[in-house]
Amino acid sequence: SVEGAGDDDQREVQFFEDRVGFSRRQGTLSTAMDVLVSGEDDAEVRRVAITSTSRRPREVELTSYAELALTTPAADAAHPAFARMFVPTEYLPEFGAVIATRRPRSPDETPVWAAHFLVVEGELSAAMEFETDRAAFVGRDNDLSSAQALIAGSRLEGGVGTVLDPVFALRQRVTIPAGGTVKLAFWTVVAPTRDALTDLIDRHHDRNAFDRARTLAWIQAQVQLRHLAITPVQAAGFQRLTAPILCSDMRFRARADLVATGAGKQSALWPMGVSGDLPIVLLRIDDAADIARVHEMLLAQEYWRGKGLAVDLVILNEHPASYVQGLQTGIEAALRGSRAPDGGGGGQTHALRADLISPEARSLLISVARVHLVARRGTLAEQIAAILADDIGEEAPPATRARQLPATASPPAVEELEFFNGIGGFARQGREYVTILDGSIPTPAPWINVIANDSLGFHVSATGSTSTWAGNSRENRLTPWSNDAVADPTGEAFYIRDDATGEVFSPTFAPLRQAGRHIARHGFGYSRFQHQAGGICLDLLQFVPLADPVKISRLTLRNLSGQPRRLTVISYAEPVMGPSRAGSAPFLTTERDGETGALFARNPWNTAFPDRVMFVDLAGAQSGFTADRTGFLGRGGARTMPLAVSQGQPLAGRAGSGLDPCMALERKVELAPGAQIVIDHFLGQTVSVEDARTLICRLRKTDLDAALAEVEAHWAAVLGTVQIET
Repeated sequence: SVEGAGDDDQREVQFFEDRVGFSRRQGTLSTAMDVLVSGEDDAEVRRVAITSTSRRPREVELTSYAELALTTPAADAAHPAFARMFVPTEYLPEFGAVIATRRPRSPDETPVWAAHFLVVEGELSAAMEFETDRAAFVGRDNDLSSAQALIAGSRLEGGVGTVLDPVFALRQRVTIPAGGTVKLAFWTVVAPTRDALTDLIDRHHDRNAFDRARTLAWIQAQVQLRHLAITPVQAAGFQRLTAPILCSDMRFRARADLVATGAGKQSALWPMGVSGDLPIVLLRIDDAADIARVHEMLLAQEYWRGKGLAVDLVILNEHPASYVQGLQTGIEAALRGSRAPDGGGGGQTHALRADLISPEARSLLISVARVHLVARRGTLAEQIAAILADDIGEEAPPATRARQLPATASPPAVEELEFFNGIGGFARQGREYVTILDGSIPTPAPWINVIANDSLGFHVSATGSTSTWAGNSRENRLTPWSNDAVADPTGEAFYIRDDATGEVFSPTFAPLRQAGRHIARHGFGYSRFQHQAGGICLDLLQFVPLADPVKISRLTLRNLSGQPRRLTVISYAEPVMGPSRAGSAPFLTTERDGETGALFARNPWNTAFPDRVMFVDLAGAQSGFTADRTGFLGRGGARTMPLAVSQGQPLAGRAGSGLDPCMALERKVELAPGAQIVIDHFLGQTVSVEDARTLICRLRKTDLDAALAEVEAHWAAVLGTVQIET
């Protein structure tokens, strides 16, 4: 694939069987990076070659960065911050390598050691730098797009030891002669012991190691293709399916109506012997003349196993029932002739007869399959070509970053705080803790308030980064929890766009990270955020009522500009409805409720909290919505400036099944000079659609000021019995 921002910036990516090549030309510099995995050792290498066409020497600086887990994906996803506490790091000056290991928490835990180092072919112009502390590299309340280690003039300080959030980062400055080339190979190797690790580092700390690894990777790839009798065209098709297998792509799934009608619980797959824990590739066949498609998909399964990709292949025989079972006999014979055994970490192959399972089970298989193929539609290559040909929608351009606005001349006033430490202090006789984010000084860690009743809760940090749950904060998250103490990203946000100028504001520091003073007030049972930007005073109050399963957000906008303002308010949430978004997003179904106008989401796949209904509502005042996250953020976009927000176009009004889901609502408002408006937003979950409608209608009529007063009175009674002055 080729992309570019103009004649002066051209980029290309090439996928080969043994490696991936990235190339870019910008001005007088060209870069080419090959990424491959060694065929003989547990090692990955990324070799970067930089060529200069300038008539003078050029000095460039290269920095590598990788976040460490050194554990199973499940353990890392469950509690990343906790899992990474057990990964100490170290620097080996004799090799110029950073290494890490995982301290065992039980005697039967398998040891693991990892190292990262580089080999340079060229002239060094400075000593190598390194860092293993992610907080030092990225910076608090920051991300990689603007990491503090990448600011001009910054240095990697060489932090090692128990760094809590470990990374591998190396930096090397080199001089490129006029018309010359330099090459840097960044190696990452893994071993079961420290001695074995140092041996790997020593053997690969050589300029010829990359050429050897590349040659062996190519040989291994050719041997695998020949062993499985796979043609290059077939291999390309198998590779093409890995993207929709790993990241759900609605183009490769069944039609949206089939996904919606067949949705059901994961446990409904178990009587068929299918666990549902792995991605499912489904092949439907009803004619023995298409048995070649079965052999092709069994070949794909063996190919994926060889690559370490775990997939469950389900072959569904839809031939009408009869005494002659020639098709089923052919399928079973093909399975017996398959080279690779079932089970292990590579997934299983299931041959099912449609006439022996219920229509509901058949519909569920069609609904949840990441890749849905029909044998009568031709070879895999033909079906992929047809799928991509039907996708006539244009890909959205990347979203731009937030427009950085100057600090408002009159930032929100803050009363005198008790025990003020430069960032925050107490107010209201200790009933509030007030944090002031002013400039570039963040809190040392996410400063969080936990707010909940018996059925629903959320936590929110001083930046406004928040996560909401219902019933169980791990098994039934409504919006994502990152557990990231460094970047502290959020899955919920409010955007305010000036329709005349295109400027975008937010009442909280996250996700826009705009200049100016941001004030967060954490109280008992509520949090409040205040900010001024573009002549608008923004005030966001969030709390949970005493009994109802809903998070209430009250956004107050006041026009201080002296001019009439036309604004669009957009609320955004990424639904989870399970332990993790990655595991639940492919199964979520969204819809706009015709009776209330609210946006609903369901996750029939969730066995612990089945049939629940998540809802978002702007108190009935919404004028538009979308449940398509890709369309909202833009392909390759981010919450720092979603495409739909920056473009100024109405939300797409798209909902349904098979999407990358979000829940976004918008409302148009007009503010006269000095006027203000309060916009109420509800996010919650109920056990049924009827309960959701009833609750939404009641909330729209509720005196929310009185509801907040009840919350404050409750906590005053609970916490005010004993008071201490110090």
